[in-house]
Amino acid sequence: MNVLVCTKFVPNPSGTPTLGPDHLLVRDGGDGALDPGDEYGLELALQLTEAGGGQVTAVSMGPEDAAAGVQRALAMGAAEGILVTDDALRGADALVTARVLAAVAGSRPFDLIVAGAESTDGYTGTVPVTVAELLGIPSVTAVRKLEPVADGYRIERQTEDGYDVLACPAPALVTVTAGATEPRYPSLKGIMAAKSKPMERLALADLGVEAAVTQRVTAVTEAPAKAGGEIVQGDDAVARIADLLTDAGVI
Repeated sequence: MNVLVCTKFVPNPSGTPTLGPDHLLVRDGGDGALDPGDEYGLELALQLTEAGGGQVTAVSMGPEDAAAGVQRALAMGAAEGILVTDDALRGADALVTARVLAAVAGSRPFDLIVAGAESTDGYTGTVPVTVAELLGIPSVTAVRKLEPVADGYRIERQTEDGYDVLACPAPALVTVTAGATEPRYPSLKGIMAAKSKPMERLALADLGVEAAVTQRVTAVTEAPAKAGGEIVQGDDAVARIADLLTDAGVI
């Protein structure tokens, strides 16, 4: 089984993001890491290939610093990595990102594409399913368990009330929920082995894709501070609470 895992290099989740003069997030020359949400999908992919054979390829898009995220995926057990890096991609939106990832996937054989539910620095949650649409393959979101079967995959999809059991043909794309797996920590042996694993670097010209970045950020303002709440007390407290709920459209 050949599994492609979409990975993303994101600013340190516990740090303070920095914006450049173009009002875009500075993604190079700073502190960052492999998106923690991607590690659940990576772990699922590793378990599948360890049980049934095949290999895992980590795919990422970003500046040269994003190689550190791919390197961690290699240290965890991925067999090879692919990094698409191009100055023309700065400011790329979710659709451009999906087009690039789909171009990478479309250039090589695969049985499954795995991604996190959403990135910790963007939270659109739209890139993986857009990749599936561009490739013309089925997608299943919020996967908590996946098992290969004769005609594809048996999938358990997390819901608010429990989970649904789905049958999905291959090849397919899935997004994995947090907690679906317990991501392994890279061992010293894995870290050392990662240095000798192949990491292919591609530019847009190599993929035959045009960036077509058509959006730009013209200004950034801080969110207003939250106002203090109202303490309701006294004999008319119940009536006042009812008025507040009515004003909020709750009742």
